[in-house]
Amino acid sequence: MLNFSHLYSQLGIMALPLLCCSLITLALLIERSIQLLLFSGCSHRSIRKSLNQLNKKDDQGINSLISSLKQRRALSAKGNAMLLAHRDFTKTLREDVAGLWLQEKRHQLRSGLRLLSLIGMISPLFGLLGTVLGLIDMFKDVAATTGSITPNILADGLGLAMRTTAIGLIIALPAISSAQLLGLWADRILSRLEHSLNYTNLWIEGVFVSVESQQSNYQTEKPRSEVIA
Repeated sequence: MLNFSHLYSQLGIMALPLLCCSLITLALLIERSIQLLLFSGCSHRSIRKSLNQLNKKDDQGINSLISSLKQRRALSAKGNAMLLAHRDFTKTLREDVAGLWLQEKRHQLRSGLRLLSLIGMISPLFGLLGTVLGLIDMFKDVAATTGSITPNILADGLGLAMRTTAIGLIIALPAISSAQLLGLWADRILSRLEHSLNYTNLWIEGVFVSVESQQSNYQTEKPRSEVIA
């Protein structure tokens, strides 16, 4: 309570909205970073290697791989487990299921980023509003002064105006930049996830892909198909 009272004395009535913006930004940053870190923790190469060691008709081995993948938190593991569990479906139906699942995960990965961008836009406005209110208070003090105007009369109003503007920008910069960076991170996870799902779908269709270090050589029994357009 004492800390908020001090904050209120420094920022005026804009103290509460600016404090809320800063706390929400910090909470979203921590929550989004942890979730993206967990979702990106599985190696696509290990899944590909496991698939290459299996026979398409080895249901026991595939079911064992599905159980192993389901125990992991990474999206690539869960996505491949889901796709392998629907391996007996037709190609079109399997791709529809994978597309719906991927759409849900895309929404989950990007959840909260719009709110971060919104905070980045409105926090400078709160600061600007505090600036205007500080200037209004300063002119009120000037108008109430009958004698000569001294710097002490102007200091409180100008100080409030400058502090709210600065705090608003300090909140906006990490909010906007982190929203963009986390969005890029989420897009990278989704891109690698789509590639992994497409590879697994090819494997289910009986198409085997060999990836070299410098280029990709495709050895196929059927034309290439993709899970995600």
